[in-house]
Amino acid sequence: MTIRTTVRRTAAAIAVAGVAVGTGAFFATSASAAPAGGDEPTVFPCTSTQFTTKLVAGDAGAGNRYGALQFTANEGERCYLPGRIDVGLVGAHNVLIDNQADPDAPAVALSNGSSAYVQLHWTAIAGGEEQQTPNGITVTAPSDSNMRGDYIDPNVLVDWDLGAVDANQGSHTIDVGATTQGEAPTA
Repeated sequence: MTIRTTVRRTAAAIAVAGVAVGTGAFFATSASAAPAGGDEPTVFPCTSTQFTTKLVAGDAGAGNRYGALQFTANEGERCYLPGRIDVGLVGAHNVLIDNQADPDAPAVALSNGSSAYVQLHWTAIAGGEEQQTPNGITVTAPSDSNMRGDYIDPNVLVDWDLGAVDANQGSHTIDVGATTQGEAPTA
């Protein structure tokens, strides 16, 4: 195990402690991979293989468009996502990501099929020549290794199927919110 991995896991354990307090001690935490007392679960930052990701369409009206990236824990998995998730776009080179989540937003625990999401907002009122449609949206999982230290690619790509986004000088961003516990709201 590298020093970087040890530091990341220690920081993760501290962050999870905040989640545990905020969710009614949903999980107990430990800085080691083994349970501290033999029966408390240990929660680490999620790897890209511990959850599935999908885009969920939300409300639309008056040129405003909403959607969400929803993360669902795989059965038997337990991990956490940071409150501010790294999000990027593939394609739509004039469209920018505006991550509006507070850098100190609380982490969200995922366990055994539970979900969390980040809200997305953009506009689509410009003429067709001033709009672009992304090919996909990317997310970086908070951990690039499992408990044994094996490398796992942290990059997740989801095909964009939510339509065009304004890409002009006045409006060319997709706003990203903080990670929120639960399933994404739909239209």
